[in-house]
Amino acid sequence: MVEQPSPAADGPLADPPAGALDPNRAQVAAEAPLPSAESFRRLAPHLVVRARRGIVGTSRYATRLREAVRQASEDGQARPVLISGEPGLEKDNLAALIHFGSPARRQLMVRLDGALLREDGAELFGSASSDGAGSLLESLGSGALLIDKIDQVPAPLQQSLLSLARTGQWRAGGPGGSLHQFPGRVFFTSEVAVPEVDRLCLSIRVPALRVRRQDLGEWVRYSVRMRSRALGWQQPPQVPEAVIQRLQSYDFPGNLQELEELLNRALQQARPAPAGQGAKAAGPELAQLPEEVFWTPARQQRFRFDLWRWKPGLREWLRNPLVWKVVLFGLVSWLFVLVNLWLWLGPQDRAHNGGLTLFWAWWWPLILLSYPLVGRLWCAVCPFMVWGEISQRLARLLGWTPAEWPRGSSDDWAAPLLAAGFAAILLWESVCDLENTAWMSSCLLLLITAGAVIGSLRFEKRFWCRYLCPVGGMNGLFAKLSILELRAQVGTCSGSCSTYGCFKGGPAHGEGLATAGCPLGTHPAHLSNNRNCVLCMSCAQACPHRSVQLSLRPPAADLQRDLDAPEAEAGLILVLAGDLTLHHWQRLLGALPLAPSSLSEGPLLPRLAFGALALALPSLGFLLMRPWFTPQRLRRILYALLPLLWGLLLARYLPLGMAEAGTVLPVSFAPIHAAFAAQLPSWSADGHVIGFCQSVAVLVGLAGALVLLRRLLRAGSSALPAASLLALALAAGGRWLVALP
Repeated sequence: MVEQPSPAADGPLADPPAGALDPNRAQVAAEAPLPSAESFRRLAPHLVVRARRGIVGTSRYATRLREAVRQASEDGQARPVLISGEPGLEKDNLAALIHFGSPARRQLMVRLDGALLREDGAELFGSASSDGAGSLLESLGSGALLIDKIDQVPAPLQQSLLSLARTGQWRAGGPGGSLHQFPGRVFFTSEVAVPEVDRLCLSIRVPALRVRRQDLGEWVRYSVRMRSRALGWQQPPQVPEAVIQRLQSYDFPGNLQELEELLNRALQQARPAPAGQGAKAAGPELAQLPEEVFWTPARQQRFRFDLWRWKPGLREWLRNPLVWKVVLFGLVSWLFVLVNLWLWLGPQDRAHNGGLTLFWAWWWPLILLSYPLVGRLWCAVCPFMVWGEISQRLARLLGWTPAEWPRGSSDDWAAPLLAAGFAAILLWESVCDLENTAWMSSCLLLLITAGAVIGSLRFEKRFWCRYLCPVGGMNGLFAKLSILELRAQVGTCSGSCSTYGCFKGGPAHGEGLATAGCPLGTHPAHLSNNRNCVLCMSCAQACPHRSVQLSLRPPAADLQRDLDAPEAEAGLILVLAGDLTLHHWQRLLGALPLAPSSLSEGPLLPRLAFGALALALPSLGFLLMRPWFTPQRLRRILYALLPLLWGLLLARYLPLGMAEAGTVLPVSFAPIHAAFAAQLPSWSADGHVIGFCQSVAVLVGLAGALVLLRRLLRAGSSALPAASLLALALAAGGRWLVALP
């Protein structure tokens, strides 16, 4: 961090003039008299009166930097100092720390911007006619001179400054002027390497903020405390750990300067409105700052097509609250009740119950087909959460107020629970033959609805949908493949918005409508992927600045190398893969000893054992791969295989959809009037057509997986060939597995 001048440097460095590096130079400067009042007035525009802050942090980088500043402050020879580093690192503040921590702290310190100095240095050395009399350097006396951005100083002046730092001597107006001696200390800062200056000075290199991610939390909390006092707040608000983690994932190209601007904007936006005309602002309403006031620039999004700019009428139609109310509460809620009554009161097999056909032959294939097109849109009209929302509204009318959902690390415990719940549902489906048992299928629907109702009564908004719903977890996972994206513009939100109606709800503001806020508790400008966006349009309804945009994008645009997703989400991928091996368990495990003839008939224990083993086969394969790939690469491979998993799951449900979806009318009316049902139109695809469509689905998924493997593993990665062969093998094996018997 600190480098001493090289003893092998050029002649003047090896043998400087007398007094240039006097061992007692620092003490002499400390005892020198202060400039006169006239000199002080001349220096005033350039004075550095104090250091803005110390060095914050406990990382090894902060410790080294702190030690470097201490050593430079205690340097008895008062050697010149070069502080170098990227823009925005407050290198001038480090120079001030060195000066005001040295014996010469009583002397003045001035700062000049090197980029603004002229070639002759008249601002510093004065003119030739006055021979330097009254110049800034003469007025400074034994004080400290800081030249900021020495790398941007004109070349002729740079040589004069190097001579000043090396010998302490300077001339006014060029070589013809008389020689003057400067007894003070010289500081330089630079954003790029300047070898001539580096060899001359005691060098301190400041690490970029992205290198010191460990210190970022301390920086943020320290700055919030300091700025809160300036705003008149009695108690500084806390900064959530989730905010720190999100900021640590950002590189901060502007370093500390960018961080300080971000924090200042966050506090100004979180600051409560004044109590009245001319009144001071009250203390903060919240004990901690909301995550939504911290704005980091989003990753540059390319190849986006704004649908609402192309069709403005579509925006107004999708923002219309009446449309959503009719769909949710006038249609979906009661259709869900009718389907469940149908499943309970009608025939119990799929050949005679149209409700069962709707559930298995229509809903499952269609929801899988919808993922690449509209992502998680199903969750916006999901009947489970519609009844959860109805329960929540009724509870509020009765005086019950759901608690705010716990922020922070909910995914750490909820994501494994969600994966385990989905695994239990798949095992239940196979062991109890839900595909051919109407009332059991209804039990599954009602069980998920009960979870949504209980979650809605316990926590506000849709906590169940975001963290615990098995179907919602699957939807959020495959929504990353969608070509549709709803996002807000970070610049517009951070610069214009102070209401956060899109996130927390509130009354109408401008052209924004009154809403309850985002049902999943996220801000549309903070979304890094589609996992937590259900396209419910509540943010577009509330936004008064037209910041929210609905755009088309390339497929699977969310799956990038910097993808931020819960670690346990990988477990859900393996569980979904287990659905394939569980459904076709006989092809994989049927020849083993003690294997039951069916998972839906016979003694329960063997059926459960073989069902659990079949469901766990992908997870066991994943464990066997761990010696060959690092955990990070394994996780990326899993996400890259997501399109292939989608294609295989679609191929698994296509026989149901293509063979039985077209028979829903005759199946529904057969129990009522068999003759009439026989006359109703029906459609069923030939087995060869179904097999062809299955192959197409698998090939499309394989192509997507191979593209994502190149993206997530890099083209030159040593793991890419092995991962590509793995994808080909899984596609071939999966196609054989889902083939029609």
